Amino acid sequence: MIPYYMYSNLPKLPEHKVWAEIDTEALLYNYKVLCAFSPHVRHICAVKADAYGHVAELCVAVLLRAGCDFFAVACIEEALAVRDVCDREGKYADILILGYTCCSQAAILSENNIIQTVVSEDYARALQAAAVEHDCSVKVHVALDTGMNRLGLCARNPAECLEAMDSIGRIMELENIRVEGMFTHFARADEEYEDAIENESHTKQQFDRFDAVRKGLSARGIRLFCHACNSAASVRFPQFAMDGVRFGIMLYGVSPSEHVDHITRPVMSLHTLVTHIHALLPGETVGYGGSFVAEEERLIATLPIGYADGFSRAYSGFCVTVQTDLGNFKAPVVGRVCMDQCMIDVTGLPVRAEDRVTVFGIDPLDLVNLAKMADTIEYEVLCRISARVPRIEK
Repeated sequence: MIPYYMYSNLPKLPEHKVWAEIDTEALLYNYKVLCAFSPHVRHICAVKADAYGHVAELCVAVLLRAGCDFFAVACIEEALAVRDVCDREGKYADILILGYTCCSQAAILSENNIIQTVVSEDYARALQAAAVEHDCSVKVHVALDTGMNRLGLCARNPAECLEAMDSIGRIMELENIRVEGMFTHFARADEEYEDAIENESHTKQQFDRFDAVRKGLSARGIRLFCHACNSAASVRFPQFAMDGVRFGIMLYGVSPSEHVDHITRPVMSLHTLVTHIHALLPGETVGYGGSFVAEEERLIATLPIGYADGFSRAYSGFCVTVQTDLGNFKAPVVGRVCMDQCMIDVTGLPVRAEDRVTVFGIDPLDLVNLAKMADTIEYEVLCRISARVPRIEK
């Protein structure tokens, strides 16, 4: 069965009605700023989900040239795409798959020197069997569940930590599995603890559990490459860095939460054009369902962006920035957002057809406000930007 990927056959044209700009200088700046918090460890750049919607091919190439030699992805398809960029750039990097890979793909992991996450002893044994069948060996990092309760060997109390050590020891005895590292993921590193001292925080608790396994393995003569910090923890808890840290959302200029300072620069901005302008008569409505009714004559502009581009129906009422010859003006989205279009109220504004419109990228709060309107987080707003929206290096 042949897989198909959405929009992969669209032609590349010099001009677009909707586009996202990727500021690679901002990406480089962010990488350097984050590295400075833990300068003596390895820096792992998360480029999963097509670099959080920023185009992994472009971001990986830029980061390779900046000296990054370790990337994290979610699946084997993403890992192979990153390996291809490394080969084209003539540079080597470790690539860690954070999620599940079918054991039948052991040979592909081995041939492309990709590190697979092991989430259980049973999975390790299944991967071992596949590696034996294909006469290969697979490099792995073992995931510990220290409180995220998502994936990994359970290590939430002393008994579980001891069993995790025993499991890792047994996994290391598998001849075709090469255990190189161990990691966990902090669930609440971006939160503020108003009623708790640092030693009682959830993040410190997770680190202590992980550290107990790490020290226990060390006492048994087992030394692994250990990493736990995500973006928020890299900045707020640099003392937990150990051998490596993982840069995620902050690499792309977005703060994980209001409790983490905005120290990086936005990498993506989203743009479109005014395609049509017309007068809306008193009593007339706009769009599907007639949710917006004009009490007096209004001037309405149509934009060629909709929920198929990642501009959600929840964004009705959001103010975009129209860039005119006389300056920038905010204009609210009125009526329901359509699949491919939406309408804005430009009454009293010097707006003309083909004026540039910025959805987010000028006002630093735009992305925050979009997330609030959709009752989600900025991560999701970025990842929702559709594959049919071309990304252009700024």
